[in-house]
Amino acid sequence: MNYDFSNPDKVMVGTRGVVGNRLFILQARQGRRLVVVKCEKQQLSALAEWIAIAIKEMGRPGHLPDDFNLEDEIEQDLAAGDMSVLVDEESKTIELTIESIDEEDTLVLGLSREMAGGLAIAITRLVEAGRAPCPLCGGPLDPRGHDCPRTNGFAPPIS
Repeated sequence: MNYDFSNPDKVMVGTRGVVGNRLFILQARQGRRLVVVKCEKQQLSALAEWIAIAIKEMGRPGHLPDDFNLEDEIEQDLAAGDMSVLVDEESKTIELTIESIDEEDTLVLGLSREMAGGLAIAITRLVEAGRAPCPLCGGPLDPRGHDCPRTNGFAPPIS
């Protein structure tokens, strides 16, 4: 199924679950239609970086929205596979395309600079709220323990 939200009313990002075992979710609403996308943390992090680069090229946005909280519905419509960001210089918008893992579903979002900028900030905050990285290997420190490959199992990582 193809979802084309050329002017979404709202885009939301968040997680469900506990740190270390979270489900990352992106939602988009246009009118009465809500699409829920299951994403990987790394996908969202890269998306925030791509959006930041695109906005830098387009110029400073106006007032950024700050409400990107998820709606209660989290029944996924698709699991994110490939993502792409396209800048439309003429309309000063960013087009985000998310293709499902099985390549059967596609979500296309047309985002204003302001909505895209706010989304990038919300994603960055969400990603940074996770587990702290190991100072030796960069992998996430887990409260249950961390097998740091840099120590070859002989010493615990420095925290």
